[in-house]
Amino acid sequence: MVAISCGHIQISYNSCRNRHCPKCQGHKRVQWIEARETELLPVPYFHVVFTLPDALNGLAIHKPKIIYDILFRAAWETVESFTGNGNKAGMISILHTWGQNLSLHPHIHCIIPGGFVDRTGKWKLSKTDGKFLFPVKAMSKVYRAKYVALLRTSEMEVEQSTYDSLFKKEWVVYAKRPFGSPKSVVEYLGRYTHKIAISNHRILSIDDHTVTISYKDYRADGQKKTMTLSHEEFVRRFALHILPKRFVRIRHYGFLSSTWKRSKLTDLQSKLTGISLTSLPVVLKGTNHKCCPCCKTGQMIILLTFGRRGPPSEFYKSAYEKSNSPDSI
Repeated sequence: MVAISCGHIQISYNSCRNRHCPKCQGHKRVQWIEARETELLPVPYFHVVFTLPDALNGLAIHKPKIIYDILFRAAWETVESFTGNGNKAGMISILHTWGQNLSLHPHIHCIIPGGFVDRTGKWKLSKTDGKFLFPVKAMSKVYRAKYVALLRTSEMEVEQSTYDSLFKKEWVVYAKRPFGSPKSVVEYLGRYTHKIAISNHRILSIDDHTVTISYKDYRADGQKKTMTLSHEEFVRRFALHILPKRFVRIRHYGFLSSTWKRSKLTDLQSKLTGISLTSLPVVLKGTNHKCCPCCKTGQMIILLTFGRRGPPSEFYKSAYEKSNSPDSI
């Protein structure tokens, strides 16, 4: 990749294409965001987080697909129940299973427009006029009831004591105030879409026996701390967040889903903006808009793509000389 502003050249390795690899997710994140830009509406958006209590952690380890599928479904049914019969809401949800210290902490981040499409296909703003989505305490109770009901009808064998413990604690639903603009929605989505349990920059050191990582302690006002784990413990914690094969961790619902006719969403955008979608600027596909690590202002774009063997040795020398020449500083 090369930065147009300063000419800095950098090799970006994206070879394994595994969704749990920190090096192979950057370009996928950019491509996903570019696709979502075409779906934005000029309305308030809300960030909502649905969290599972730790009483379900054991079941999540044993049957992750069932537990996480129910999490998605319960969250969407909760949003639908507050929208009203005959109305269609929209939601984009992204599963995260980790905490900062790599502990198991299943939750989904949801981006929800502050309104719905009524039976006639017209857009209706939420009753709160965009100030907040729904009452959080009420959402928490409905979410808990729907999750437990879905768990009871699943193929999971769950002891009654587990069900009892689920009703002893308040379930957590977090709702953030509206985003500033549709553009900020896209930027915010990028932080969550293709994250993994831990990225390379948080791994501070590795020796023959231990791995030292950095993390934020949110119980201490987000203070940055370090933690040293044995190799075995580090691998065990990381393995908690490897999802089942072909499990879909980013899901779209309502009028933002693929089942809703694309023409309907396009018509809705045109009505709300007064601008035809065909007149909007098209984002250049296939580029990787990564910030240049050299000048910190320019954007990196893909210059060349190499095969599995990687770049030839001559390219390393050329890239080094280009990045360190007086003209690139």
